[in-house]
Amino acid sequence: MKKFALLLFLLNVSFLFAQKEVSGVVKDNTGNALPGVNIIEKGTQNGVSTDMDGMYKIKVKEGATLVFSYVGFSKLEKATTDAVINVVLSEEGGQNLDEVVVTGSRTAPRSNTTTPLPIDVISSKDLASTGQASFDKALQYKIPSFNTVQTPVNDATSLLDPYEIRNMGPSRTLILINGKRKNLSSLLYVQTSPGRGETGADISAIPTDAIERVEILRDGASAQYGSDAIAGVMNIILKKSTNGGSVTARSGVTSEGDGEMIGVSLNNGSTVGDKGYINYTVDFSKVNLANRPGTVDAAGEAGDFGAALSDVQAFLAKKPDAGNINGSPETAAAKFLVNGGFQLSDETSLYYNAAYVYKKVNSFANYRTPYWRTLNPANPYLADFFGDGTAASYVGYVPTFVGDLNDYNATLGFKAVKNGWNTDASVTVGGNSQTYSVTNSQNRSDIQDANGNNVYQENSPITFQPGGTAFNHIVGNLDISKIVSDKVSIGFGTEFRTENFEVIEGDKASWDGIGADSFAGNRPENSGKWNRYNLGAYFDIAYDVTEDFLINGTLRHEEYSDFGGATVWKLSSRYKFADDKITLRGSVSTGFRAPTLHQIYTQKAQYSFVAGQGIQVSGIINNVSPQARILGVPQLDAEKSTNVTVGIGAKPSKNFNFTVDYYNIKVEDRIVLGDRQDTQFGNVAYFSNSFDSRTSGLDVVANYNNILLGEGKLGFNLSGNVTLQNERISDVTNNSFGDILNSLMFTSRPDTKWILGANYEVGKFGFSLNNTYFGKTTFNQDGLATNNPNAPVGSVDYLKANLKTEFIPKVVTDLGVTFSATEKLTLALNVNNLLNVLPEWKFVAENAKGVELLNDPAQVKNQSNLITFNQRYSQMTYDGYHFSQLGTMFNLSLNYKF
Repeated sequence: MKKFALLLFLLNVSFLFAQKEVSGVVKDNTGNALPGVNIIEKGTQNGVSTDMDGMYKIKVKEGATLVFSYVGFSKLEKATTDAVINVVLSEEGGQNLDEVVVTGSRTAPRSNTTTPLPIDVISSKDLASTGQASFDKALQYKIPSFNTVQTPVNDATSLLDPYEIRNMGPSRTLILINGKRKNLSSLLYVQTSPGRGETGADISAIPTDAIERVEILRDGASAQYGSDAIAGVMNIILKKSTNGGSVTARSGVTSEGDGEMIGVSLNNGSTVGDKGYINYTVDFSKVNLANRPGTVDAAGEAGDFGAALSDVQAFLAKKPDAGNINGSPETAAAKFLVNGGFQLSDETSLYYNAAYVYKKVNSFANYRTPYWRTLNPANPYLADFFGDGTAASYVGYVPTFVGDLNDYNATLGFKAVKNGWNTDASVTVGGNSQTYSVTNSQNRSDIQDANGNNVYQENSPITFQPGGTAFNHIVGNLDISKIVSDKVSIGFGTEFRTENFEVIEGDKASWDGIGADSFAGNRPENSGKWNRYNLGAYFDIAYDVTEDFLINGTLRHEEYSDFGGATVWKLSSRYKFADDKITLRGSVSTGFRAPTLHQIYTQKAQYSFVAGQGIQVSGIINNVSPQARILGVPQLDAEKSTNVTVGIGAKPSKNFNFTVDYYNIKVEDRIVLGDRQDTQFGNVAYFSNSFDSRTSGLDVVANYNNILLGEGKLGFNLSGNVTLQNERISDVTNNSFGDILNSLMFTSRPDTKWILGANYEVGKFGFSLNNTYFGKTTFNQDGLATNNPNAPVGSVDYLKANLKTEFIPKVVTDLGVTFSATEKLTLALNVNNLLNVLPEWKFVAENAKGVELLNDPAQVKNQSNLITFNQRYSQMTYDGYHFSQLGTMFNLSLNYKF
């Protein structure tokens, strides 16, 4: 036994001494560092990728040969005779392909300068340079057509802020991870804020340090990928390096001294035997509450709640913000992700990835002031619940909302190459669940038992479990492609998907009567489980008519178990000239978006702010309920779209390139959650295919790099999105859809957004300065003075004042500084919103009566109180704002490579 142990020890020692470490830098023939170059120890699966500075480090066996490869560049092999091997790769076809993309084509990968589709490529370094705490917020300051904001009173929305591309809502952008569909969130946005009636994938759950790059296809792609791709596709490519891991520590705080953030992330990789690899990321973070309440107006409060002005003033003297807590909630998150593969033979391989995220959010409802929830002879128990039993101790209460989110996804796949045929078969599972707790609240219902005793009120619990929601899917994919000749490549495949949605019942006290104050639970009759499945198939062909002229066509058909089928197609083309320096490109396609299970089956009671009336309870009835049949609400069908994109790309030199793309998206039978209506079932809203819409605009991207300045290099980038049209283009059917919802859907995101950045690298220092311009947004809000354009000319209703709110364009400036202290240690300081720019809005009159109203300060104050809940939300208004800001924020991170 001892001899055997000694033999193992000697073998291990000999193995260790037989390895050597090789490092270096990979550049193109102009001297630019190449990120993402694959470096493999020949004959094994031991490999790494270059970082954003083109650097690599790998441990190999003595005498090994390294293979350097990058799509669009000639493959290069180097013997490991030296410990430092710097490499220059030669480009194929004269293209600088530092942005090779796999998104947008079912045939062969192409560069973003040769693809017929507009695609943004955002590297991990780009994401980190923003200093933002989460992936979705980083995209906000990198992609002009991408927008996301926090809502004033968060509730369940605090777990996932609504986001969208091209003002199309979160449900019309398809999210992929390594080319495979990510599961939707279980959350349906029902608050009166941007994103209302929509659902989307939780991209904030993805750890940033696990991402190699993000490819964003800004074009309709339902024909290639299926439902949800009307506005575009976001493909998140995960890291697969097996060497050169790192640990990053992050911290941050706002200039107000709150919103403290702390986090630590580990990314590392390893070979598995001679033919496998694994890369994994572990990320923990905690962000404290940042509170930005307004100073509440006493007269407005007294009027809204029928309270004595003196009582209101006495309370506001102690709590000028009326106890409200709104801004950015406390959030804790743990994220785990693994990405790997194994070479079975020279022609076959297995691959896999898996992620799990747990997120906990603590937020608050509106403070129930003592003149709102009054202490009177009918309910003296409030002093016991929220005080020490004496009347003097009761000062109201603020219900808290706690959300627990679990999100997971995993893919297992098999790839094979035989006789030039590429086969990719995979199974993907994913799910999202959210459960809620409400504390420091009550059930105020006047319900009595058989003995005449109150079930609630003085016997009410103060902690409730309102239930939650859950969603999961299983997706099977089979994709086959082949380069048939030097002119033709084809791809075809099929997808099977099954989806499950659950509304989780709350405890009885949370829903009985009017339910828990602030957030009523899910009632038994509104809870349950629902599912469906669909089967799809596609065929894709790309034909290089000449070396410069490409035509690509795709046809897809899908069958859903609940509403039937959809057939869509796409035709795209690209033509290069002037020695490939200019590219003309365009596409036309049809698309579809299936109604989500959330939109079909959600039925609930909802607490909402009603201007001048405070918080009221209304409801949502689903499309398959008896109530919907009585009201004549039809069942939901798929949205249909027509997308047209035309653009030009130019690369006059190696260091300068720009693209301009025009897009036009028509959506028919758009699914919306309509206005609340008074019916025999109470004040309710419902989903329907209500109208057609059109969205058009311009995307601009320009880069100029490697400008020599002193001993360093300077680069500029400019990107922008301009909305030319975003409006309803047909009559509303099957629903009620007024000015409020119209503005939330069409004007509540910036009409234009630009990002101008500069980067300068010199020695061990790197500097970045980014300016993000948020254009104006407008809101027609609940309670705001408005006329009725359908009323007879000259009537009282027609002559009412008509106002809207307009958010004034603003520029947010971010500064970043990095210092490479050693080869392994890098420090980064980010000052976000350097100049402390905050959202600002104003009233705009839309008729003469509106102008007259704005000339009366008392009327203006009253209108302002209506849409800010008496100034509780002075920075935003109750329906939202055009960008989220807590003021200046300082972020410091340390990255150590090992």
